[in-house]
Amino acid sequence: MLLFIGDDWAEDHHDIEIEDETGRRLAKARVPEGLEGITTVHGLIAEHAPVAWADLPSEEVAARVFVGIETDRGPWVTALRAAGYQVFAINPLSSARYRERYSTSGAKSDAGDAHVLAEIVRLDRDHHRQIAGDTDLVDAVKLLARAHQTAIWERTRQVLRLRSTLREYFPAAIEVFEDLAAKDSLLLLARAPSPQRAAKLTRSQVVSALRAARRHHAEAKADALLAVLRAPGLRQPATVDAAYAAVVIGQVGIITALNEQIAQLQEVVAEHFGRHPDADIYFSQPGFGVVLAARALGEFGDDKKRFGDSRARKNYSGQSPITRASGKKTVVLARYATNRRLGDALHRQAFSALVGSPGARAYYDALRARKIGHHAALRQLANRLVGILHGCLKTRTKYDETTAWQHQIVTAARHRSAWDVCQASSPCINALCFRQWNGVSPVGDQCWHRPTAVAASWA
Repeated sequence: MLLFIGDDWAEDHHDIEIEDETGRRLAKARVPEGLEGITTVHGLIAEHAPVAWADLPSEEVAARVFVGIETDRGPWVTALRAAGYQVFAINPLSSARYRERYSTSGAKSDAGDAHVLAEIVRLDRDHHRQIAGDTDLVDAVKLLARAHQTAIWERTRQVLRLRSTLREYFPAAIEVFEDLAAKDSLLLLARAPSPQRAAKLTRSQVVSALRAARRHHAEAKADALLAVLRAPGLRQPATVDAAYAAVVIGQVGIITALNEQIAQLQEVVAEHFGRHPDADIYFSQPGFGVVLAARALGEFGDDKKRFGDSRARKNYSGQSPITRASGKKTVVLARYATNRRLGDALHRQAFSALVGSPGARAYYDALRARKIGHHAALRQLANRLVGILHGCLKTRTKYDETTAWQHQIVTAARHRSAWDVCQASSPCINALCFRQWNGVSPVGDQCWHRPTAVAASWA
């Protein structure tokens, strides 16, 4: 016999419903958040546990309890997992659709949601993913990598706000400072947040700021910068100008603090990532630096049972497409319901791999030659790289360029054996040129022509 629990959580309480295998309600309760509430839940489970469980080991008893809840983090979920229960994190969108099975009127209650969650884990748990049993170290990497990424996103928001403010009264600053988050830009805007004060900057002050940011040719750049800042232009009234300057000083302070926190978080992320056993495998993948590798490790986790095959990992990554078929119509679309943080990391990896991996570059170029857009090609490349990563983790081996793209090499060699080398010194316009049929040449930068005898059979 099994027990199924629906847990509809709120900030200060949880609505609980316990069912047996037939769907009969055994108990329902509202318990407070915290130690008192989790103790009450354990008591309810013990009270309604079958008598036959009395002689079973505690681990086996806990494994027969299934919990459905609409979150996968927090001390409450950690306590449920620590007790040995099988916890399923149900997407709120999925539970909302399940609710429509029981009521089409739109009625909703917390107790009703707990019932729906219990029914989901009782009837359809095989269609949902159990919360992974990741190690504490990978949970820490995930937490730090997300905090680092969030800080970068927040800095981008603040920089855009700063740019919008400068555009209203000091457009010359936008022209001069290409990167408003850079150290020299922030130093000079803090010293001269208004056109009047910027015009009074000395050459030595500008050179000092440029050198602090390690800019090359600081003297020449200082002269060009001062020429733009001292040029006449439209101005706001003095009172309004002073108000804008105060706003800019505040925004500069926020961005400066974010820069410091991002740098500190990056060091902590690198330290935690380096301690993980899978760090060398992730770091060996093309396009991965420490930060992107740490983000991917944190989001994928290290539970060996989480992904049964490469397809499961690809689907979770969000890089594999989905198919919508109805009648005679079939459409292949990008997967948008995905982990946004993981998708961002993999998209950046694919873009970086174009430089570091010849195989990845050839794969991308072949996709582009088929008139596939840049971002769609990167998604397909990222999907391929996720499969390679899964293979490396499964076999506990580092990335190898030849092994990863062996099928591409074999295909190219097969084509090469049936094509003649093109001797054209200029771009080839032969109708049978490999470039024109496939967009890329099988080997290197050479063009290859189909032999005449074989080409005649195409006609």
